[in-house]
Amino acid sequence: MSSDPVTISPVEAAGEPARGGPGPDSARKWYPGWTMLGMAGALQYMSAPGQSYSVAAFKEPMRDGLGISETDFSLAYAVATLLSAALLPYVGRIIDSVGARKTLPLIAVGLGCGCLFMSTISSLTGLYIAFCIVRSLGQGALSLISVWLVGEWYEKKRGMATAIAGLGGGLSVMTVPILMNWLIIQYGWNTAWAILALAVWGVLIIPGILLIRDRPEETGLKPDGFEHPSELEGSEAEDDLSDDASPETAPRMSLIAPTGDAWTVPEVLRDPTFWKLLAVPSTAGLVGTGLVFHQVALMGTHGLDSFSALGLMTIQAGFATAMTFPVGWLTDRVESRFILFFAMLCLAGASLLVMTLPFTWMAIVYALLLGLHGSILRSTGTVVWINFYGRAHQGAVRGVAWSAMILASALGPLPLALSVDYFNSYRPALLFFIAMPLFAACAVWTARSPQRVSPN
Repeated sequence: MSSDPVTISPVEAAGEPARGGPGPDSARKWYPGWTMLGMAGALQYMSAPGQSYSVAAFKEPMRDGLGISETDFSLAYAVATLLSAALLPYVGRIIDSVGARKTLPLIAVGLGCGCLFMSTISSLTGLYIAFCIVRSLGQGALSLISVWLVGEWYEKKRGMATAIAGLGGGLSVMTVPILMNWLIIQYGWNTAWAILALAVWGVLIIPGILLIRDRPEETGLKPDGFEHPSELEGSEAEDDLSDDASPETAPRMSLIAPTGDAWTVPEVLRDPTFWKLLAVPSTAGLVGTGLVFHQVALMGTHGLDSFSALGLMTIQAGFATAMTFPVGWLTDRVESRFILFFAMLCLAGASLLVMTLPFTWMAIVYALLLGLHGSILRSTGTVVWINFYGRAHQGAVRGVAWSAMILASALGPLPLALSVDYFNSYRPALLFFIAMPLFAACAVWTARSPQRVSPN
Protein backbone atom coordinates (compact mmCIF):
# COMPACT_ATOMS: atom_id res chain seq x y z
CA MET A 1 0.00 0.00 0.00
CA SER A 2 1.34 3.41 -0.87
CA SER A 3 2.82 5.28 2.06
CA ASP A 4 1.95 8.75 0.75
CA PRO A 5 -1.10 10.22 2.54
CA VAL A 6 -4.04 11.13 0.35
CA THR A 7 -5.18 14.70 0.89
CA ILE A 8 -8.78 15.80 0.57
CA SER A 9 -10.74 18.88 -0.28
CA PRO A 10 -12.19 21.29 2.28
CA VAL A 11 -15.65 19.80 1.59
CA GLU A 12 -14.43 16.36 2.59
CA ALA A 13 -12.58 17.81 5.56
CA ALA A 14 -15.93 19.14 6.75
CA GLY A 15 -17.26 15.60 6.72
CA GLU A 16 -18.90 15.32 3.26
CA PRO A 17 -18.04 12.17 1.29
CA ALA A 18 -16.09 12.50 -1.89
CA ARG A 19 -18.12 12.41 -5.12
CA GLY A 20 -16.34 10.07 -7.46
CA GLY A 21 -12.88 8.64 -7.21
CA PRO A 22 -9.89 10.96 -7.01
CA GLY A 23 -8.29 11.68 -10.32
CA PRO A 24 -4.64 12.41 -10.91
CA ASP A 25 -5.34 16.15 -10.83
CA SER A 26 -7.34 15.99 -7.61
CA ALA A 27 -7.04 19.13 -5.54
CA ARG A 28 -7.08 17.33 -2.20
CA LYS A 29 -4.90 19.12 0.29
CA TRP A 30 -5.80 17.97 3.80
CA TYR A 31 -6.25 14.63 5.51
CA PRO A 32 -8.85 14.97 8.33
CA GLY A 33 -6.89 12.47 10.44
CA TRP A 34 -4.41 15.24 11.15
CA THR A 35 -7.23 17.30 12.66
CA MET A 36 -8.36 14.29 14.70
CA LEU A 37 -4.79 13.91 15.92
CA GLY A 38 -4.78 17.50 17.15
CA MET A 39 -8.11 17.04 18.88
CA ALA A 40 -6.90 13.79 20.47
CA GLY A 41 -3.94 15.69 21.91
CA ALA A 42 -6.24 18.43 23.21
CA LEU A 43 -8.45 15.81 24.86
CA GLN A 44 -5.48 14.29 26.63
CA TYR A 45 -4.34 17.72 27.82
CA MET A 46 -7.78 18.65 29.13
CA SER A 47 -8.25 15.33 30.94
CA ALA A 48 -6.07 16.94 33.64
CA PRO A 49 -8.88 17.63 36.16
CA GLY A 50 -9.35 13.89 36.61
CA GLN A 51 -5.69 12.91 36.54
CA SER A 52 -3.50 12.13 39.53
CA TYR A 53 -0.82 14.69 38.66
CA SER A 54 -3.40 17.49 38.80
CA VAL A 55 -5.02 16.25 42.01
CA ALA A 56 -1.54 16.05 43.57
CA ALA A 57 -1.29 19.86 43.43
CA PHE A 58 -4.63 20.19 45.26
CA LYS A 59 -4.18 17.44 47.86
CA GLU A 60 -2.51 19.25 50.74
CA PRO A 61 -4.42 22.58 50.40
CA MET A 62 -7.74 20.74 50.16
CA ARG A 63 -6.95 18.45 53.10
CA ASP A 64 -6.14 21.49 55.23
CA GLY A 65 -9.21 23.37 54.02
CA LEU A 66 -11.60 20.49 54.57
CA GLY A 67 -9.92 19.25 57.76
CA ILE A 68 -9.61 15.62 56.67
CA SER A 69 -6.88 13.03 57.09
CA GLU A 70 -4.53 11.59 54.48
CA THR A 71 -6.42 8.30 54.49
CA ASP A 72 -9.84 10.00 54.17
CA PHE A 73 -8.67 11.95 51.13
CA SER A 74 -7.13 8.84 49.55
CA LEU A 75 -10.29 6.79 50.20
CA ALA A 76 -12.47 9.41 48.51
CA TYR A 77 -10.13 9.33 45.53
CA ALA A 78 -10.19 5.52 45.51
CA VAL A 79 -13.99 5.25 45.59
CA ALA A 80 -14.28 7.73 42.73
CA THR A 81 -11.76 5.80 40.72
CA LEU A 82 -13.60 2.54 41.34
CA LEU A 83 -16.75 4.12 39.92
CA SER A 84 -14.79 5.30 36.89
CA ALA A 85 -13.45 1.78 36.37
CA ALA A 86 -16.96 0.29 36.59
CA LEU A 87 -18.39 2.71 34.03
CA LEU A 88 -15.59 2.65 31.47
CA PRO A 89 -16.53 -0.59 29.63
CA TYR A 90 -20.01 0.83 29.04
CA VAL A 91 -18.55 4.17 27.90
CA GLY A 92 -16.39 2.27 25.42
CA ARG A 93 -19.42 0.49 23.97
CA ILE A 94 -21.27 3.79 23.63
CA ILE A 95 -18.34 5.35 21.76
CA ASP A 96 -18.16 2.31 19.45
CA SER A 97 -21.88 2.65 18.79
CA VAL A 98 -22.49 6.40 18.39
CA GLY A 99 -18.99 7.77 17.90
CA ALA A 100 -16.90 10.50 19.51
CA ARG A 101 -18.61 13.42 17.82
CA LYS A 102 -21.82 12.95 19.81
CA THR A 103 -20.30 11.83 23.10
CA LEU A 104 -17.51 14.41 23.47
CA PRO A 105 -19.68 17.54 23.99
CA LEU A 106 -21.75 15.79 26.67
CA ILE A 107 -18.67 14.54 28.49
CA ALA A 108 -17.00 17.97 28.29
CA VAL A 109 -20.08 19.67 29.75
CA GLY A 110 -20.19 17.12 32.57
CA LEU A 111 -16.48 17.40 33.36
CA GLY A 112 -16.67 21.20 33.53
CA CYS A 113 -19.66 20.95 35.88
CA GLY A 114 -17.68 18.50 38.03
CA CYS A 115 -14.81 20.98 38.32
CA LEU A 116 -17.22 23.78 39.17
CA PHE A 117 -18.86 21.64 41.85
CA MET A 118 -15.41 20.76 43.24
CA SER A 119 -14.78 24.47 43.78
CA THR A 120 -17.81 24.70 46.10
CA ILE A 121 -17.40 21.64 48.34
CA SER A 122 -17.04 22.00 52.10
CA SER A 123 -17.31 18.43 53.38
CA LEU A 124 -15.94 14.93 52.87
CA THR A 125 -19.24 13.89 51.26
CA GLY A 126 -18.91 16.63 48.68
CA LEU A 127 -15.35 15.50 47.98
CA TYR A 128 -16.57 11.96 47.26
CA ILE A 129 -19.19 13.22 44.79
CA ALA A 130 -16.86 15.66 43.04
CA PHE A 131 -14.08 13.10 42.69
CA CYS A 132 -16.57 10.63 41.18
CA ILE A 133 -17.46 13.15 38.47
CA VAL A 134 -13.99 14.35 37.51
CA ARG A 135 -12.38 10.91 37.64
CA SER A 136 -15.10 9.21 35.59
CA LEU A 137 -15.28 11.90 32.92
CA GLY A 138 -11.68 13.16 32.93
CA GLN A 139 -9.30 10.29 33.42
CA GLY A 140 -11.84 7.78 32.14
CA ALA A 141 -14.15 8.88 29.33
CA LEU A 142 -12.14 11.79 27.90
CA SER A 143 -8.94 9.76 27.68
CA LEU A 144 -10.82 6.88 26.05
CA ILE A 145 -12.27 9.14 23.35
CA SER A 146 -8.79 10.43 22.57
CA VAL A 147 -7.23 7.04 21.90
CA TRP A 148 -10.40 5.82 20.15
CA LEU A 149 -10.06 8.61 17.58
CA VAL A 150 -6.42 7.79 16.87
CA GLY A 151 -7.23 4.10 16.56
CA GLU A 152 -9.95 4.79 14.00
CA TRP A 153 -7.92 7.16 11.82
CA TYR A 154 -4.52 5.45 11.83
CA GLU A 155 -3.32 1.88 11.33
CA LYS A 156 0.17 1.38 9.90
CA LYS A 157 1.41 4.54 11.62
CA ARG A 158 -0.71 3.98 14.72
CA GLY A 159 2.24 3.89 17.10
CA MET A 160 3.64 7.21 15.92
CA ALA A 161 0.19 8.81 15.72
CA THR A 162 -0.59 7.72 19.28
CA ALA A 163 2.75 9.11 20.42
CA ILE A 164 2.01 12.45 18.78
CA ALA A 165 -1.44 12.63 20.42
CA GLY A 166 0.28 11.69 23.67
CA LEU A 167 2.19 14.97 23.49
CA GLY A 168 -1.00 16.52 24.83
CA GLY A 169 -0.79 14.34 27.91
CA GLY A 170 2.91 15.04 28.32
CA LEU A 171 2.41 18.79 28.06
CA SER A 172 -0.43 18.49 30.56
CA VAL A 173 1.80 16.76 33.11
CA MET A 174 4.49 19.34 32.42
CA THR A 175 2.38 22.46 32.87
CA VAL A 176 -0.85 21.79 34.78
CA PRO A 177 0.59 20.93 38.25
CA ILE A 178 2.81 24.03 38.24
CA LEU A 179 -0.01 26.21 36.94
CA MET A 180 -2.46 24.84 39.49
CA ASN A 181 0.07 25.30 42.29
CA TRP A 182 0.47 28.96 41.27
CA LEU A 183 -3.29 29.51 41.06
CA ILE A 184 -3.81 27.89 44.47
CA ILE A 185 -1.16 30.11 46.06
CA GLN A 186 -2.56 33.25 44.43
CA TYR A 187 -6.32 32.67 44.58
CA GLY A 188 -7.01 29.51 46.59
CA TRP A 189 -7.95 25.99 45.56
CA ASN A 190 -11.64 26.83 45.08
CA THR A 191 -10.89 29.40 42.37
CA ALA A 192 -8.35 27.10 40.73
CA TRP A 193 -11.03 24.43 40.23
CA ALA A 194 -13.43 27.02 38.78
CA ILE A 195 -10.79 28.11 36.27
CA LEU A 196 -10.30 24.48 35.25
CA ALA A 197 -14.05 24.25 34.55
CA LEU A 198 -13.92 27.25 32.20
CA ALA A 199 -10.87 25.84 30.44
CA VAL A 200 -12.56 22.47 29.80
CA TRP A 201 -15.66 24.11 28.35
CA GLY A 202 -13.72 26.56 26.21
CA VAL A 203 -11.28 24.07 24.71
CA LEU A 204 -13.52 21.05 24.13
CA ILE A 205 -17.19 21.81 23.51
CA ILE A 206 -17.36 24.03 20.38
CA PRO A 207 -14.14 22.70 18.76
CA GLY A 208 -15.37 19.15 19.36
CA ILE A 209 -18.70 19.82 17.65
CA LEU A 210 -17.10 21.56 14.66
CA LEU A 211 -14.02 19.41 14.08
CA ILE A 212 -14.60 15.81 15.19
CA ARG A 213 -15.35 13.17 12.56
CA ASP A 214 -15.70 9.62 13.82
CA ARG A 215 -14.17 7.46 11.10
CA PRO A 216 -12.19 7.93 7.87
CA GLU A 217 -14.80 5.94 5.97
CA GLU A 218 -17.16 8.90 6.45
CA THR A 219 -14.93 10.91 4.09
CA GLY A 220 -14.30 8.11 1.61
CA LEU A 221 -10.92 7.21 3.09
CA LYS A 222 -9.30 4.40 5.03
CA PRO A 223 -7.05 4.69 8.11
CA ASP A 224 -3.79 6.55 7.36
CA GLY A 225 -5.51 8.45 4.53
CA PHE A 226 -5.63 5.71 1.93
CA GLU A 227 -8.67 5.42 -0.29
CA HIS A 228 -11.02 2.47 -0.28
CA PRO A 229 -9.78 -0.33 -2.56
CA SER A 230 -12.83 0.23 -4.82
CA GLU A 231 -11.62 3.75 -5.51
CA LEU A 232 -8.21 2.57 -6.67
CA GLU A 233 -7.35 1.32 -10.08
CA GLY A 234 -6.94 -2.44 -10.28
CA SER A 235 -3.18 -2.42 -10.69
CA GLU A 236 -2.72 -0.05 -7.78
CA ALA A 237 -4.93 -2.16 -5.53
CA GLU A 238 -2.89 -5.22 -6.46
CA ASP A 239 0.29 -3.36 -5.60
CA ASP A 240 -1.17 -2.48 -2.23
CA LEU A 241 -1.99 -6.11 -1.51
CA SER A 242 1.46 -7.21 -2.51
CA ASP A 243 3.00 -4.49 -0.35
CA ASP A 244 1.04 -5.69 2.68
CA ALA A 245 2.32 -9.21 2.12
CA SER A 246 5.92 -8.26 1.47
CA PRO A 247 8.59 -9.86 3.67
CA GLU A 248 9.80 -6.44 4.77
CA THR A 249 6.49 -5.50 6.34
CA ALA A 250 5.29 -8.93 7.46
CA PRO A 251 7.20 -9.12 10.78
CA ARG A 252 5.86 -5.79 11.93
CA MET A 253 2.35 -6.00 10.55
CA SER A 254 1.83 -9.51 11.91
CA LEU A 255 1.23 -7.86 15.28
CA ILE A 256 -1.52 -5.63 13.89
CA ALA A 257 -4.94 -7.21 13.52
CA PRO A 258 -6.42 -6.80 10.02
CA THR A 259 -8.94 -3.97 9.67
CA GLY A 260 -11.76 -6.47 9.27
CA ASP A 261 -10.79 -8.53 12.31
CA ALA A 262 -13.30 -8.14 15.11
CA TRP A 263 -12.49 -9.62 18.51
CA THR A 264 -15.43 -9.33 20.86
CA VAL A 265 -14.98 -8.73 24.56
CA PRO A 266 -15.87 -12.35 25.50
CA GLU A 267 -13.27 -13.62 23.01
CA VAL A 268 -10.65 -11.25 24.39
CA LEU A 269 -11.34 -12.32 27.96
CA ARG A 270 -10.70 -15.96 26.99
CA ASP A 271 -7.30 -15.09 25.50
CA PRO A 272 -4.33 -15.68 27.90
CA THR A 273 -2.33 -12.96 26.13
CA PHE A 274 -4.87 -10.36 27.24
CA TRP A 275 -4.23 -11.08 30.91
CA LYS A 276 -0.46 -10.95 30.47
CA LEU A 277 -0.72 -7.61 28.71
CA LEU A 278 -3.15 -6.38 31.35
CA ALA A 279 -0.51 -6.79 34.05
CA VAL A 280 1.35 -3.78 32.65
CA PRO A 281 -1.35 -1.04 32.73
CA SER A 282 -2.70 -2.42 36.00
CA THR A 283 0.71 -2.15 37.62
CA ALA A 284 1.30 1.25 36.06
CA GLY A 285 -2.03 2.40 37.44
CA LEU A 286 -1.31 1.11 40.94
CA VAL A 287 2.32 2.09 41.35
CA GLY A 288 2.43 5.13 39.09
CA THR A 289 -0.66 6.70 40.64
CA GLY A 290 0.58 6.04 44.15
CA LEU A 291 3.96 7.66 43.48
CA VAL A 292 2.51 10.73 41.77
CA PHE A 293 -0.35 11.16 44.24
CA HIS A 294 2.05 11.23 47.20
CA GLN A 295 4.99 12.80 45.40
CA VAL A 296 5.09 15.97 47.50
CA ALA A 297 5.10 13.96 50.76
CA LEU A 298 7.54 11.31 49.44
CA MET A 299 10.05 13.88 48.31
CA GLY A 300 9.51 15.79 51.54
CA THR A 301 11.01 12.84 53.42
CA HIS A 302 14.23 13.51 51.49
CA GLY A 303 14.24 17.25 52.15
CA LEU A 304 12.57 18.59 48.98
CA ASP A 305 9.90 21.29 49.32
CA SER A 306 6.53 21.18 47.52
CA PHE A 307 7.65 23.42 44.67
CA SER A 308 10.66 21.19 43.94
CA ALA A 309 8.56 18.03 44.20
CA LEU A 310 5.99 19.36 41.75
CA GLY A 311 8.81 20.64 39.57
CA LEU A 312 9.96 17.04 39.17
CA MET A 313 6.69 16.45 37.32
CA THR A 314 7.78 19.05 34.79
CA ILE A 315 11.08 17.23 34.29
CA GLN A 316 9.23 13.93 34.08
CA ALA A 317 6.79 15.26 31.49
CA GLY A 318 9.53 17.03 29.55
CA PHE A 319 11.54 13.84 29.19
CA ALA A 320 8.39 11.88 28.31
CA THR A 321 7.70 14.43 25.59
CA ALA A 322 11.26 14.22 24.30
CA MET A 323 10.93 10.44 24.07
CA THR A 324 7.58 10.60 22.27
CA PHE A 325 8.86 10.16 18.75
CA PRO A 326 11.53 7.54 19.50
CA VAL A 327 8.99 5.46 21.43
CA GLY A 328 6.37 5.89 18.71
CA TRP A 329 8.90 4.84 16.07
CA LEU A 330 9.82 1.75 18.07
CA THR A 331 6.16 0.90 18.67
CA ASP A 332 5.61 0.55 14.92
CA ARG A 333 8.68 -1.70 14.52
CA VAL A 334 9.40 -3.70 17.71
CA GLU A 335 7.27 -6.29 19.50
CA SER A 336 5.19 -4.56 22.14
CA ARG A 337 6.10 -7.06 24.86
CA PHE A 338 9.77 -6.04 24.79
CA ILE A 339 8.96 -2.33 25.08
CA LEU A 340 6.42 -2.89 27.86
CA PHE A 341 8.90 -5.13 29.70
CA PHE A 342 11.38 -2.26 29.72
CA ALA A 343 8.69 0.15 30.97
CA MET A 344 8.11 -2.05 34.00
CA LEU A 345 11.84 -2.08 34.78
CA CYS A 346 11.78 1.73 34.69
CA LEU A 347 8.88 1.81 37.16
CA ALA A 348 10.62 -0.61 39.54
CA GLY A 349 13.77 1.51 39.36
CA ALA A 350 11.80 4.69 40.12
CA SER A 351 10.21 3.07 43.19
CA LEU A 352 13.62 1.94 44.42
CA LEU A 353 15.04 5.44 44.01
CA VAL A 354 12.21 7.20 45.82
CA MET A 355 12.68 4.80 48.74
CA THR A 356 16.45 5.21 49.05
CA LEU A 357 17.45 8.43 47.23
CA PRO A 358 21.09 8.38 48.36
CA PHE A 359 21.68 11.82 46.82
CA THR A 360 19.14 14.60 46.38
CA TRP A 361 20.12 15.16 42.74
CA MET A 362 19.03 11.58 41.99
CA ALA A 363 15.44 12.79 42.28
CA ILE A 364 16.00 13.92 38.69
CA VAL A 365 16.84 10.33 37.70
CA TYR A 366 13.61 9.26 39.40
CA ALA A 367 11.68 11.78 37.31
CA LEU A 368 13.39 10.62 34.11
CA LEU A 369 12.53 6.98 34.78
CA LEU A 370 8.89 7.85 35.40
CA GLY A 371 8.89 10.02 32.27
CA LEU A 372 10.21 7.23 30.06
CA HIS A 373 7.77 4.77 31.62
CA GLY A 374 4.89 7.17 30.98
CA SER A 375 5.91 7.79 27.38
CA ILE A 376 5.89 4.04 26.67
CA LEU A 377 2.51 3.56 28.33
CA ARG A 378 0.99 6.43 26.34
CA SER A 379 2.24 4.96 23.06
CA THR A 380 2.93 1.22 23.13
CA GLY A 381 0.58 0.59 26.05
CA THR A 382 -2.24 2.38 24.23
CA VAL A 383 -2.01 0.85 20.75
CA VAL A 384 -1.37 -2.73 21.86
CA TRP A 385 -5.10 -3.39 22.36
CA ILE A 386 -6.26 -2.33 18.90
CA ASN A 387 -3.13 -3.82 17.28
CA PHE A 388 -3.91 -7.21 18.80
CA TYR A 389 -7.72 -7.22 18.78
CA GLY A 390 -8.85 -5.02 15.86
CA ARG A 391 -10.89 -1.85 15.31
CA ALA A 392 -14.46 -3.08 15.38
CA HIS A 393 -14.82 -3.27 19.18
CA GLN A 394 -11.80 -1.23 20.22
CA GLY A 395 -13.77 1.02 22.56
CA ALA A 396 -15.26 -1.93 24.44
CA VAL A 397 -11.96 -3.86 24.59
CA ARG A 398 -10.02 -0.81 25.71
CA GLY A 399 -12.79 -0.03 28.16
CA VAL A 400 -12.28 -3.38 29.86
CA ALA A 401 -8.49 -2.98 29.91
CA TRP A 402 -8.63 0.59 31.14
CA SER A 403 -11.23 -0.36 33.71
CA ALA A 404 -8.68 -2.70 35.26
CA MET A 405 -6.01 0.00 35.05
CA ILE A 406 -8.26 2.58 36.71
CA LEU A 407 -9.30 0.06 39.35
CA ALA A 408 -5.62 -0.42 40.13
CA SER A 409 -5.04 3.33 40.17
CA ALA A 410 -7.89 3.63 42.68
CA LEU A 411 -5.88 1.45 45.05
CA GLY A 412 -2.57 3.15 44.27
CA PRO A 413 -2.66 5.94 46.89
CA LEU A 414 -3.89 3.63 49.67
CA PRO A 415 -0.76 1.50 50.31
CA LEU A 416 1.37 4.60 50.87
CA ALA A 417 -1.31 6.32 52.96
CA LEU A 418 -1.84 3.26 55.15
CA SER A 419 1.89 2.69 55.38
CA VAL A 420 2.58 6.15 56.77
CA ASP A 421 -0.53 6.19 58.98
CA TYR A 422 0.12 2.77 60.60
CA PHE A 423 3.90 2.31 60.30
CA ASN A 424 4.94 5.97 60.25
CA SER A 425 7.04 5.18 57.15
CA TYR A 426 6.55 4.80 53.40
CA ARG A 427 9.10 1.99 53.20
CA PRO A 428 6.74 -1.04 53.50
CA ALA A 429 4.54 0.22 50.67
CA LEU A 430 7.54 1.14 48.50
CA LEU A 431 8.92 -2.40 48.80
CA PHE A 432 5.60 -3.61 47.44
CA PHE A 433 5.84 -1.00 44.67
CA ILE A 434 9.22 -2.43 43.63
CA ALA A 435 7.97 -6.02 43.51
CA MET A 436 4.82 -5.37 41.45
CA PRO A 437 6.52 -4.03 38.28
CA LEU A 438 9.02 -6.88 38.35
CA PHE A 439 6.14 -9.37 38.39
CA ALA A 440 4.40 -7.55 35.51
CA ALA A 441 7.65 -7.50 33.53
CA CYS A 442 7.91 -11.27 33.77
CA ALA A 443 4.26 -11.68 32.70
CA VAL A 444 4.41 -9.44 29.62
CA TRP A 445 7.71 -10.98 28.48
CA THR A 446 5.83 -14.24 27.82
CA ALA A 447 2.96 -12.60 25.87
CA ARG A 448 2.50 -13.71 22.25
CA SER A 449 0.14 -12.81 19.41
CA PRO A 450 -3.42 -13.69 20.49
CA GLN A 451 -5.20 -16.83 19.33
CA ARG A 452 -8.95 -17.30 19.55
CA VAL A 453 -10.10 -19.85 22.11
CA SER A 454 -13.46 -21.50 21.52
CA PRO A 455 -15.89 -21.34 24.46
CA ASN A 456 -16.44 -24.58 26.32
